[in-house]
Amino acid sequence: MSATKNAVRVFIGGEEYTVRSELPPEYTREVAAYLDAALKRVRDGLPMVESHKAAILAALSITDELFQARRGDSEVAGRLSAMADDLARLLPPAKRGTRAAS
Repeated sequence: MSATKNAVRVFIGGEEYTVRSELPPEYTREVAAYLDAALKRVRDGLPMVESHKAAILAALSITDELFQARRGDSEVAGRLSAMADDLARLLPPAKRGTRAAS
């Protein structure tokens, strides 16, 4: 059984859209506002660009943010794992478990 879909009115690029989603309406509005802000930044920087091209540039900018965040998450996870290994080495051998065999 699928969850109830909420119909949420949002404004992106000065146009109204109705988005139907199972997500909370506040979240849908927040996502739409984020996209609207990215689109506004593109239009402010390139006022003569066509609307569909501005939307593509905004999407590229948001995708770049996503990729950078994923890369950052991966780097943080690697550093945390290395720290956990270092801390495990400080424990007595019987308490180390499967981490830090050396």
